[in-house]
Amino acid sequence: MHEIADVEQALRQAAPHRLVSVVEDALRERCHALRVELRLADYGLRTLQLVERTPGADPSVPIHDSPQGRAFGAQEPYVVHGPASVLIHLPVTVRGERLGVLTAELPPGTDLRPLLPGLAQVCEALGHEILVAERDTDLYVLARRATRLTLAAEMQWQLLPGRSCARPEFALAAHLEPAYAIFGDNYDWSVSDGRLTLTVTNGMGEGIEAALLTNLAINALRNARRAGLDLADQAALADQAVYAQYRGAAFVSVLLLSFDLATGEVEAVDAGSPRLWRLRGHSVESIGFEAQLPLGMFEDTGYVCERFTVRPGDRLLFGSDGVYAAVSPAGESYGDRALARALRGTRLLPPSQVPQAMLRELSTHHGGGSLEDDALVVCLDWHGAASTVAV
Repeated sequence: MHEIADVEQALRQAAPHRLVSVVEDALRERCHALRVELRLADYGLRTLQLVERTPGADPSVPIHDSPQGRAFGAQEPYVVHGPASVLIHLPVTVRGERLGVLTAELPPGTDLRPLLPGLAQVCEALGHEILVAERDTDLYVLARRATRLTLAAEMQWQLLPGRSCARPEFALAAHLEPAYAIFGDNYDWSVSDGRLTLTVTNGMGEGIEAALLTNLAINALRNARRAGLDLADQAALADQAVYAQYRGAAFVSVLLLSFDLATGEVEAVDAGSPRLWRLRGHSVESIGFEAQLPLGMFEDTGYVCERFTVRPGDRLLFGSDGVYAAVSPAGESYGDRALARALRGTRLLPPSQVPQAMLRELSTHHGGGSLEDDALVVCLDWHGAASTVAV
């Protein structure tokens, strides 16, 4: 496949809602494609939803039992040869963020080997443009929802940085349940100047009140981080912002961490209920910190950083109290023993698949019914600076 730069330029110049049409036109011209469709993963990571409803096409297909889902899960092209055509399903991923799958129907007998590198570049360019286009159109946001979001969930999803992120030093992924009705749990991350800042948040309350509280805390933390404050001062500024608004009547539990990408040194402020577990080899250990007050509980609270070190090969798992405190029908909390078993059992999965797998185990532990609280899992695999390729 040739002239990838032309396709990328056409995508940049296209109207936000016309991206799929641009790719389809390019693949018809260069690969003689018969049909092209784009599906995006829904908020619950259960289905792949069709962008731009096509007559006769299924509006959604399951991630765990479909050819498109195999490409999405493995993050590799998946080809289906039929008597009248060849279907190739290609993951659309940007910097570790798995967006969806592009499917192209090609004439039978098409030699895919020379086409695959160019198709992968087109998918990457398409993914970048989708993220940009979402500022100006609801098309791709609407395609992601298999059902209606609550207002609180709408606010929380708009606040999140994404569902996964990958760099040479680490791979990071997160998931929230119930995806369409979350209210207080949240996470945030930022990578800049040799550091990864990660925040795991559990706002008190329910519904819109919890979403408003978490929005205030997250934006206060971002404001402090972007002002260049250190981790303890970030917590202190956010604490003041929440207290000024609620005067102690509402507060936010947060685990705030800053990773040095070169050394693996980590600074941490534990201000509430989110917890951390580390999988090193086959051993799972709960990493405890000195408990400090949640943000906004009292006026002018001071915070102190603690430190630990991650090693290449470490897997860190962060969970809200809706995860580790969920009880089985027999009364055993998930965090007592079941969480460690599930973390060891998922050690061969990539981090992008771990949060959802852990939440499925949580549902089984809970007895299969609805959880009493929203649940957040974040998984971080640490590769270390030695994985960085010198330029």
